[in-house]
Amino acid sequence: MAGIGVRLNKIYSKNTITTNVFGFGYSTVITVAPMFLVIGAVMLMQYLLGFSKLGFASRELYASTVLYIFIFALLSASPFNAVLSKYMSDVIYWETYEDIMPCFHVGLLMNVTLSSILGIPFVIREYFVGRVVLPYVLAGYFGYMALVLVFYTMLYLSICKDYKKISYYFTIGMTFTVLLSLLLVKVFNMECTFGMLVSLDAGFMLIAILEFAKVRSYFRENSGKYKDVLLYFKKYWQLVLTNFLYTLGLYIHNFVFWTTDMHIIVVKCFVSMQSYDMATCLAMFTNISATVIFISRVEMFFHERYKRYSEAVIGGRKMDIEESKRRMFGQLSEELLNLVRIQFIVSVVVFLLAIIFLPRLGYGGLVMQIYPCLAAGYFILFVMYAEIIFLYYYNDFDGALITALVFCAATLIGAYFSTFLIPIWFGIGLVFGSLVGFLTAYFRLRHIEKNLDIHVFCKGNLMKKGEGRKPSNLIYENPIYGKKRGKYR
Repeated sequence: MAGIGVRLNKIYSKNTITTNVFGFGYSTVITVAPMFLVIGAVMLMQYLLGFSKLGFASRELYASTVLYIFIFALLSASPFNAVLSKYMSDVIYWETYEDIMPCFHVGLLMNVTLSSILGIPFVIREYFVGRVVLPYVLAGYFGYMALVLVFYTMLYLSICKDYKKISYYFTIGMTFTVLLSLLLVKVFNMECTFGMLVSLDAGFMLIAILEFAKVRSYFRENSGKYKDVLLYFKKYWQLVLTNFLYTLGLYIHNFVFWTTDMHIIVVKCFVSMQSYDMATCLAMFTNISATVIFISRVEMFFHERYKRYSEAVIGGRKMDIEESKRRMFGQLSEELLNLVRIQFIVSVVVFLLAIIFLPRLGYGGLVMQIYPCLAAGYFILFVMYAEIIFLYYYNDFDGALITALVFCAATLIGAYFSTFLIPIWFGIGLVFGSLVGFLTAYFRLRHIEKNLDIHVFCKGNLMKKGEGRKPSNLIYENPIYGKKRGKYR
């Protein structure tokens, strides 16, 4: 369960161009490979099964179903992930591994219950209003729930830093998806889009089963402390809202453009704006390496400085504490600057390649007009997310919540006003929201840096907090002279 930092340190320690490229490729494979595997499987199925030759209505229904499955599975899982990650990280630190399975069961019940309830009204509308055949409706709903399970079980393997297993299971699942789709469509003559959707459902379910089995192999004991998990949701309620608002902010500008007159409606249920949604996807891919860079560098450098500061606080001299604090925040600043520098270079290269080659692949016109501004917005957004992670390091949950709230609200407002602009400025709402969120998190980090000693050494209570009548302030009463000379305090 060791982190990827150990492996990356061995790779980067040789300090050559080849090892740097290999290290970047290694960290990419073990962190964001699952997303590319799913996209690759979907595109391969479409190519092998002649998806482009199908009717417009069938293609749009399938594309809209897959789009909604991913977006709303991610949204419904977001309120739980941060709190469960916090609980599991604390349990691992305390080495009470028997408390992990109660966390897994409680979180699974809450996540599945909420996701299933939210999906039922849409399924009913799709069947009765959209007149979509029942097997197709159920396949879409099953795929949504299967992906919820994938995201949930993947959370536990991610906390255990077992990224290799996640990528391995996604490879198995997506290979099975492609092969099953060929079998269903080519051999059993199943309708193409229905066969692809069923195959995708089966692949997601296989991944979830493999991930669940791996989690069970790690944690076999169960302490039965389910109440402790629920108390974490009460104690760290800010994490619930922070993660949900951040995830909502990723897509809220899309939702705004879904309300414009440029949107399309499929079977009276699925609403989207294809050009803006495609530009969003391309912009995220342009900057997705920021996640890789941040994860690898935090694993290698900042975490070690943070650990040394914590050790100095526990048993070091004041001089050691001050020195480790200075080095820790110096490393934090360096990591943010390196993230900006490296990601800027990567984004510029990817952007130029996209501008040159995408129009030749059929992605032109309105998509390429919207793409540049959104690419800039996601560049700032991923840097902002790095700052939120640093706020988590210092237990500034209020600061993280304020950042996510400001980001989401500013993106919503900015996206609304951008609908009145020309297409090249459609993405300015995301740029505005990300920039406001970035500045909010930046000033919170500066505040923490100036007041970290107060946060560490002056936070706490001598007496346990409670409700009821205020206790007497009498400390001691002399039993002999108390009545004559009064009470001694």
